[in-house]
Amino acid sequence: MEQIIRIGMDTSKSVFQLHGVNAKEQPVLRRKLSRREMVKFFEKLPPIEIAIEACGASHYWGRVLSCLGHTVKLIAPQLVKPYVKRGKNDAADAEALCEAMSRPTMRFVPLKSEEEQAALMLIGMRARLIRNRTQLANTIRGYAAEFGIMAPKGMCRIEALLDRIAADESLPTLTRELFALHAKEYAELQGEIEQLEGKVMAWHRANECSQRLAKIPGVGPIGAALLMMKTPDPHLFKSGRAFAAWIGLTPRDHSTGGKTRLGRITRAGDEVLRSTLVVGATAVVSHARRTNGKNASSWLRELLERKKPKLAAVALANKIARIAWKLMVSGEHYKRLLQQPGAAAV
Repeated sequence: MEQIIRIGMDTSKSVFQLHGVNAKEQPVLRRKLSRREMVKFFEKLPPIEIAIEACGASHYWGRVLSCLGHTVKLIAPQLVKPYVKRGKNDAADAEALCEAMSRPTMRFVPLKSEEEQAALMLIGMRARLIRNRTQLANTIRGYAAEFGIMAPKGMCRIEALLDRIAADESLPTLTRELFALHAKEYAELQGEIEQLEGKVMAWHRANECSQRLAKIPGVGPIGAALLMMKTPDPHLFKSGRAFAAWIGLTPRDHSTGGKTRLGRITRAGDEVLRSTLVVGATAVVSHARRTNGKNASSWLRELLERKKPKLAAVALANKIARIAWKLMVSGEHYKRLLQQPGAAAV
């Protein structure tokens, strides 16, 4: 076999497709291997560059192959797709990975450690339980409305609603029994969420940078922990704007012919992180409107005079992301400056 300079590997549960090229960019390796055969193959191969599509198990295989002395590069799926020539199969995907890795301007996904993946698993479980709780709360409200029982808005009103239903003897026995099951499920979900949030807070207290980020208005402990867990090495971003663009808080650019056309935010990156920053910014904007701009920066006050509150919240989330990037890179503490229009205060 000729000397291979790089390999693109399409992964799956039990089948791995390899595509390798030599120094002349000629294909010299096209092979499909099982899980066990793939590991044995790379154990015998000299150190080489390997491209894998960033997916669920890619970080695990990246760590395994790195331990064998190879250089592993993870590529986002949307960046690999343009290099698929025609059709969709494992061989074409492996070839596209090999081609995409050779591009000098290609962006790669940093390899995550087991500890980083465990932290992301914690955040993912919390998000899933919150979705389940919201779904259950909406179900309870819907069933209660069918019996003419209404409750004010807010998740904090659900337990009072369930208590009121349990004490209402005018309802059929079966109805109260079913609502009791809903109440039990809701209490279990609430307990699991509180347990996971306790773990998130413990992680936050143990991380010095997360504690510094929490001092930014609109971030808080949960937002700071999310920023630290989901953000790769902040030094990989050239600027705060690049970091905000990675989150998806910059306008979509569709300019041509010398005409600048900016649309809505791109919504790229992680949805949970972006929504958390927007929710935190919305709270800051709401407080500024209630207090007529008291304790708000002049930048935010002027923005609220020109734009609607929701647009101002997204713009503020963008600014919060830039401030967070600066604090992560520089190691500085957040300083609130209210008198300077161009200051970092929000």
